[in-house]
Amino acid sequence: MNSKNKKRPIVLISCVKSKQTVPSEAQELYISPLFKKMMRYALLLEPKEILILSALHGLLDLDTVISPYEKTLSNMKVKDRKEWSDEVIASLEERCDLQNDDFVLLAGRKYSEFLAPRLAHVTQPMDGLSQGRRLKWLNEQCHV
Repeated sequence: MNSKNKKRPIVLISCVKSKQTVPSEAQELYISPLFKKMMRYALLLEPKEILILSALHGLLDLDTVISPYEKTLSNMKVKDRKEWSDEVIASLEERCDLQNDDFVLLAGRKYSEFLAPRLAHVTQPMDGLSQGRRLKWLNEQCHV
């Protein structure tokens, strides 16, 4: 991507289940191959910013230190996922322009279903792919 000809995106990456066992910066807390490859892909995009979508904390900066936790949107009720999305959108509004910024959403359906429709310019390159197919797609993009 030539950053001179294109706006640099804001990349949103969902959290994952596999975590360190001690408090860590968010970018180091999540240790699954999927998360590491999503981070690698995000960096290839030369983003304006990378933020993590945490089921417990909402929107996280990469260097925010957090403790390991067990919470996922996968088993949350629709109402709770909508409330979580509202909180994330409120956090994004404080730091981004939801109408003009470009977003790349690297997240499963439960994380993206109520976020994506509220972002004017959003790309979801792995939308609809199973975890195995996401890993394959990321490997292809990152030339692994």
